[in-house]
Amino acid sequence: MHIHARTFPSLVLAVALALGGTPMLAHHGWSWAEGEQTTLEGTIESVSMNPPHPTIQVRDAQGTVWQVDLGNPNQTARSGFAADTAQPGDAITVIGNRNLDQSAHMKAVRIVIDGQNYDMYPERIQD
Repeated sequence: MHIHARTFPSLVLAVALALGGTPMLAHHGWSWAEGEQTTLEGTIESVSMNPPHPTIQVRDAQGTVWQVDLGNPNQTARSGFAADTAQPGDAITVIGNRNLDQSAHMKAVRIVIDGQNYDMYPERIQD
């Protein structure tokens, strides 16, 4: 089989995307999270807006610090949540899906700060 010089870079890129994108898709999907949603109430410890997705560290009433993954940067911005929306010490309610391994890690579909809803995944909110 002969591959033309113009076709080869496209072929290499397609293979790299196919192989390299698999872990990213697995990490960013919902397969690692429970189907049933959980409500977490606590106090914000820190906010990170760094890619690949913003996160909030939340301390619950028992003292456990949870990692709460928000939407990707565009989803998070569309929800109205920005870097200056919340500060450490603010009360927060998180509605989302907990990690299947029962660790203190969850993916938020909605966060509530000072009575304001920030919907990361409005289509996934279970009433």
